[in-house]
Amino acid sequence: MSGPSEIYGIGVDVPASHLEVLMDAIDSVMEPVYPGYSRSFHYFPVKGTWKTEEGANPFIGKVGEISVEDEVRLEFVVRKEDLEEVLRTIDNVHPYEEPAVDVVPQIGWRSVIPPSP
Repeated sequence: MSGPSEIYGIGVDVPASHLEVLMDAIDSVMEPVYPGYSRSFHYFPVKGTWKTEEGANPFIGKVGEISVEDEVRLEFVVRKEDLEEVLRTIDNVHPYEEPAVDVVPQIGWRSVIPPSP
């Protein structure tokens, strides 16, 4: 990769039961960031907690109750030109009506170092 590239780090918590489907869907709408490698993600177990409020339609939990659930934190990077479609895909495929999604601007590390001779 030559020159600076606009990339974003995405983090989203998802039930383990939906992890593979979500990764496949995201991968299908974005160009690979790492040349020669597609479907590049990492994930790890997390605990999510929330209180469902009146008017919500939860995938897990009940209105007025606090939920504490085992989830998986999925993280990956995406190019600026694919960001909107990736976020729409997360919104459409994720089982929660309000998934926790973080979007963080990042610097592609190869754009910082000069190419090897």
